[in-house]
Amino acid sequence: LLCRLATAMGVSVADFVDVSSKPTVHLIAEDEIPELWEGEKGGRARLLAGSGGPDMTELWMWEMQPGEKFASPGHTEGTLELFYVQSGTLTLGVKDHLYRVKTGCSATARTDVPHFYENQGESPLVFIMTVHEKTS
Repeated sequence: LLCRLATAMGVSVADFVDVSSKPTVHLIAEDEIPELWEGEKGGRARLLAGSGGPDMTELWMWEMQPGEKFASPGHTEGTLELFYVQSGTLTLGVKDHLYRVKTGCSATARTDVPHFYENQGESPLVFIMTVHEKTS
């Protein structure tokens, strides 16, 4: 919902939660990093940093417990997400395809279509994700 609202307004999610970059360097303290998703079993997603405006890039840290899932209806056309799995295995669903990204591996995905992130494993999943979305 927050992604759609930001897109409609021509700004980034980072603009809403005040972690968008500022000239020349913007340091963000740990206690200033917002948690924007909470899983049913204790997982969370934090927006670590992001650029402001309609052509935005965001850096996320996701922690998912076994059985947790986050689904998105898709972003604006051309949106690209980059993933790096620190621990566990990420099940990445894009359209009707499933991809398993294991510890130490990376992936890229066009996410202008329905997609989801899921921890189908038995141990916690931690991954870093960047989102590059052009809303104009």
